[in-house]
Amino acid sequence: MDVYEVLMELKKMAKQDPEVRKALLNTKCSEHPVDEFCRLATEFGYPLHAMDLITAGEEDYAAMKRSTNGGGENSPMLEGEDDYYEMFLAEI
Repeated sequence: MDVYEVLMELKKMAKQDPEVRKALLNTKCSEHPVDEFCRLATEFGYPLHAMDLITAGEEDYAAMKRSTNGGGENSPMLEGEDDYYEMFLAEI
């Protein structure tokens, strides 16, 4: 299961169970929020590593940028465009 699939499953869980949603949102208050998020994801049955989560967003963003205008796109990244963790929290 790739990072995107794990996030989709966690999103489903969060929408069905308010306690799961609360736990995931509370990771934002942790000293190491991404590590805590990944620990919870793994506890919920969806193994996820911090580096996988971080690099997935960066890789997808880079691929999207290369696909525009023949790969010559050099516009600046908008804040958070490659941050799957922050986007996930915003969606739930």
